[in-house]
Amino acid sequence: MRTVVSVVERVVETPSTVTLRFDDPRPARPGQFVMLWVPGDDELPMSLAYVGARKGVTVKAMGGTSRRILDLPVGTRLGVRGPYGTSFDLSPRRILLVGGGSGTAVLAPAAEAALANGSTLTAALGATTKKELLFEERLRSAGATVVVATDDGTAGERGYVTGLVERLLADSPFDVVWTCGPEVMMQKVVAAAGPRSVPVVCSVERHMKCALGMCDACALGPYHVCVDGPVFPAERIASLPEFGRTKRAPSGRSVPA
Repeated sequence: MRTVVSVVERVVETPSTVTLRFDDPRPARPGQFVMLWVPGDDELPMSLAYVGARKGVTVKAMGGTSRRILDLPVGTRLGVRGPYGTSFDLSPRRILLVGGGSGTAVLAPAAEAALANGSTLTAALGATTKKELLFEERLRSAGATVVVATDDGTAGERGYVTGLVERLLADSPFDVVWTCGPEVMMQKVVAAAGPRSVPVVCSVERHMKCALGMCDACALGPYHVCVDGPVFPAERIASLPEFGRTKRAPSGRSVPA
């Protein structure tokens, strides 16, 4: 059932991402998503970047609808369905978080909850450039150890975040790796963790239309990301031919991931 909410806060996070906050008392768990609808426009799946009574979605400019959502002012009324999907297990004590670009949005509330429960957490964040780093200070403030890689070297190490991940896994023991970002990046994270027998949990982003497992738009092998995910143990998806290679466009056609 859709609930109508009003935007009560708008925060520009990076040049390409904006967080919209709204009050919604329905319970949500870190890793879940909602279907967000602007009257007169499309409905889009949005990971929850904040899961409390004052929820929030962090929107990255991708297509026409998401670009219009970025410009919505405080007071705008939105339709919200959900929360939907699976969530992160917060019980591991030593966590490595790997966020690529806007993928950090879904990881941030899981990190905050785990740290509040007494876990230790190292966050490896990747972005194209310093200005596009997402939630670096939010994670530091929560108590995480944060390391950074940027493609152009304007912050942290120059290069991809997966290089940091390989060294972190070699130097420190972890009970689990949580990751969200481009599927190619997540593939490399899984490959780095495998020889050390560290389990990886992936938050997968796919096009969704119904969020009910009916339309097949978010199919990933035998799974529907909207109901079987979006949070998956890596062993369930890493060997699927589609993972990191193809996804479905809004039309349903297979396109490069």
